[in-house]
Amino acid sequence: MSSSLGVMSNYGILVRDAESPAAEYSRVYNEHCHRIYSLAFWMTDNEVIAEQLAANVFLQVFTRSTSPSPEQIDFAFVSTVREFATLGDLSLNCSASGSGIRGNIKRVHLERAVVQLPATEKLIFLLHDVEGYDHPKISRLLGMKEKDSQYGLHQARVQIRELVSRMQ
Repeated sequence: MSSSLGVMSNYGILVRDAESPAAEYSRVYNEHCHRIYSLAFWMTDNEVIAEQLAANVFLQVFTRSTSPSPEQIDFAFVSTVREFATLGDLSLNCSASGSGIRGNIKRVHLERAVVQLPATEKLIFLLHDVEGYDHPKISRLLGMKEKDSQYGLHQARVQIRELVSRMQ
């Protein structure tokens, strides 16, 4: 006996039909597309390239799994970003100045500063301060030591302060 909810098993128990792969792809995509596109946009500062990167992320994860985990999607994102920008080495070129930021900071200045960060620091900043990832997860995603992730976040914040102070 068949119904729209499922099929009746030999024991009289209603069993749901397995979701079709297309429905599962759609569910996973809808659940993660905004987050992945937003990260891609911040990394590229270009809507068209961000859309391409996001599409590549989902193509990559869906070739491996019908129902990828958020961590698999994150690894695919980092892999795709590595093709776009060099990740790995943290820049060491900022000074500890920039403490001259007081008062109101305009959002546009902060956005412009984030876009100007080196790729690795930008990604660490976005994953930690925007997405809320902890350093152990970031270090696993980027294949670096946890202390390097912490240092990269510090560098990103210092560089943002410097860039914003120059804009005001």
